[in-house]
Amino acid sequence: MKQPQNQCVRIELVGTVAHVRLNRPDKLNAVSLDLIDDLIEAAEIVRTASDVRVVTLQGEGRAFCAGLDFKSAGKEPSRMKRYLLKVFRRDNHFQRCCMVWRELPIPVIAVIHGHCYGAGAQIAMAADFRIAHPDAQIAIMEAKWGLVPDMSGLVTFPDCLPMDQAKLLSMTADPIDGVTALKHGLVTAVSDDPAALAAAWTTRLLDRSPDALALTKQLFHRTWNAGPRWSMLWETLYQLKLLRGHNHRIARKRGTGEDTDYAPRALR
Repeated sequence: MKQPQNQCVRIELVGTVAHVRLNRPDKLNAVSLDLIDDLIEAAEIVRTASDVRVVTLQGEGRAFCAGLDFKSAGKEPSRMKRYLLKVFRRDNHFQRCCMVWRELPIPVIAVIHGHCYGAGAQIAMAADFRIAHPDAQIAIMEAKWGLVPDMSGLVTFPDCLPMDQAKLLSMTADPIDGVTALKHGLVTAVSDDPAALAAAWTTRLLDRSPDALALTKQLFHRTWNAGPRWSMLWETLYQLKLLRGHNHRIARKRGTGEDTDYAPRALR
């Protein structure tokens, strides 16, 4: 599979699963401007690969991601300013490198170990599911540097946290471990072997229609705060679309025990 050009992110394709790894282990995978570019490019590579049905997001080495690499980004102030500006988009580059994972039409599982700070937390929150090691350290770290969360956190945090908890974690910048993060709702599950649990979940997801997974993801994001009228309308529209699809017929056959493979995902 094609790799992002800066090699700050690496993609490994195993069957129909893309393992996307932040690849700056000597910097605890801190986010540089090149890594931002690679995250956006990696998501596009995955999006255009019709045979990829699940993605895992991981960090090489001792951490998931230690946050923004201020030293590296500070060497290119003009480029950093450009990345902060919106150019014909609703989001800037810093926000885009997170939102691309939220917008992918396939499930994304973040596998968290070690530090998951600031930018790393916001990348992880853009995944559909987060599995953390009990000893992982997760923090909305921006307040420590006199900043606010600015990499799509205000879109993704409300999915998991009540406002007072989001404010507390954002204002104190205090790290919490994986177990505490689970209590808050920041992670979906805790495991001594997050990668193994992610593999088990992946097996279950691959047993479902890729079209159904794609539209389920879209449906939740589109309707979560939309109110009953619009939510039920979108339910109906998405269901009618699925009922006309080839993978729905395959799912029915598989539900009765027939060993039939799904067609490549048709919904993007």
